[in-house]
Amino acid sequence: MFAAHSLTILAGMFVLAACPVAFGQATAPSTRPAKVFLLIGQSNMSGRAPLAPGDDQPIPGVLLLNGRGRWEPATNPLNRYSNGPDNKRPQFGPGDSFARAVLKADPQVTIGLIVNARGGSKIEEWARGQHLYEKSMQRLKAVEGLRLTAVLWHPGESNAKDDEYLARLVQLVQDLRQDLRQPDLPFIAGEVGGDLPVNGQIRLLPTKLPGTAVAGAQNPKRFDAFHFDRASQVTLGQRYAEALARVGQRADER
Repeated sequence: MFAAHSLTILAGMFVLAACPVAFGQATAPSTRPAKVFLLIGQSNMSGRAPLAPGDDQPIPGVLLLNGRGRWEPATNPLNRYSNGPDNKRPQFGPGDSFARAVLKADPQVTIGLIVNARGGSKIEEWARGQHLYEKSMQRLKAVEGLRLTAVLWHPGESNAKDDEYLARLVQLVQDLRQDLRQPDLPFIAGEVGGDLPVNGQIRLLPTKLPGTAVAGAQNPKRFDAFHFDRASQVTLGQRYAEALARVGQRADER
């Protein structure tokens, strides 16, 4: 009887070892995301909106590339590992609601975010060979086998009246695609708040390059002269996701 009881216990242990999925591991996020997004730009991409209670909790299904080049559960502030570094402490930006919106459309995948924004920067500092571009490339190249799903770019007021902004933006997209060896890499550019001249140039990007789209920033609410409040950041992130979906639809139609 003792032998039979022992066999039963051993059999149960074998089942436990052979079937870990049955005990919750199926819901654990993958340690390697299926879709990876690079989020770059200025202070509203970094996030300046004050964090709300619960924002420091992990975002389900989303991973964040940390300062050691490893994936960890994503928590706000998402720009804290930027190697820019940022000129102020990052808080709540559009990456949170963007990732949630992408997951809502495709709940079976794990999302990876590489957030490397720098408040107060100009687009010239993001040109190939300049420090912010090269630092972002440094982070990307440190991830083995990385292939980006898309780049999200949010500018600021530093280039608000720059007549050459569109040309600089087109060059940035082309350089990223070439250096990452992804000629069709989707690129989503966000608008700055308000009716600034640079928005007119940003809206022309899809007419210059395929695989690009614009995330509108109509009527955002700010908590200071330049920075979107939390609700507007949530809306902006959702608009980035909608713009990404439009790029995918156009690609399917070709």
